[in-house]
Amino acid sequence: MKRYFLSLLTIALMLCSASAQTNTNHVEFKRQGDVIYGRKFGTALTMDVFTPAKPNGAGIIWVVSGGWYSAHEAINPLVCQTFLDRGYTVFAVVHGSQPKFSIPEVVQDMHRAVRFIRHNAAKYHIDPNKLGVTGGSAGGHLSLTLGTKGKPGAKDAADPIDRESSAVQCVACFFPPTDFLNYGKPGENAMGINVLQNYKAAFGPESDTEEGRQRLGREISPVYYITSNMPPTLIIHGNADTLVPIQQAEIFVERSKEVGAEAKLIVKEGQGHGWADWLTKDTEVCADWFDEHLRGMKK
Repeated sequence: MKRYFLSLLTIALMLCSASAQTNTNHVEFKRQGDVIYGRKFGTALTMDVFTPAKPNGAGIIWVVSGGWYSAHEAINPLVCQTFLDRGYTVFAVVHGSQPKFSIPEVVQDMHRAVRFIRHNAAKYHIDPNKLGVTGGSAGGHLSLTLGTKGKPGAKDAADPIDRESSAVQCVACFFPPTDFLNYGKPGENAMGINVLQNYKAAFGPESDTEEGRQRLGREISPVYYITSNMPPTLIIHGNADTLVPIQQAEIFVERSKEVGAEAKLIVKEGQGHGWADWLTKDTEVCADWFDEHLRGMKK
């Protein structure tokens, strides 16, 4: 799994580097590395914070994740350059990785990261009520999880950061799993089996039994937590994706519209799980979505 994620990362960074060579008009920015947003079993959870020369006051959370594996070496400024060019402050969040940590534990890391960012909004010169989130694949799944399950903090928490809300105001993500119990077609269980058998470690020991798979599948599938007050959500997905079927995006958007939530699907014809310019051209589409819904700017 780690090798798979890093191979995708290598390709992505090569594509970003090629794009950067053709665009010399990027804005300047400052990078603060290894900002500790929490601790787990004595291990620091970190993010890198990218601040553009002229911040627009809104923040974008980039979920650094592939196969629910996250690594600091996957953080490259070129990946978030589009958002920096628009004036967004970008928070590149690294979460605890499988196989040591399961998806429910990873989700808690992401809630903590949002709470940390909101608690420190004044320090980073952003509006705590203008936070967007983005990511691809597992990062897209975690983005949708924040969009559907972000919630108020515990008012009596000893740590003031944990009293903050983990809700985000906008989501724009790529090819995310949304329903592990109906994966590609009704009744197809992918809880570390079938299509996702190579990712079993991410689902933890509960996925060893059918009963456990059913319970955990509902818990970690964003489609079951869609409500009418879900933040505006954009999904970009290739219709030739064999790892995460486009059906996952379709059922999420369909369900969102049924309850009156704003959701949009952009289909990339003939594309699979990632394509040549998704980290360059298509992040521009995400930035347009954030401009519209975080800043009230329509193209």
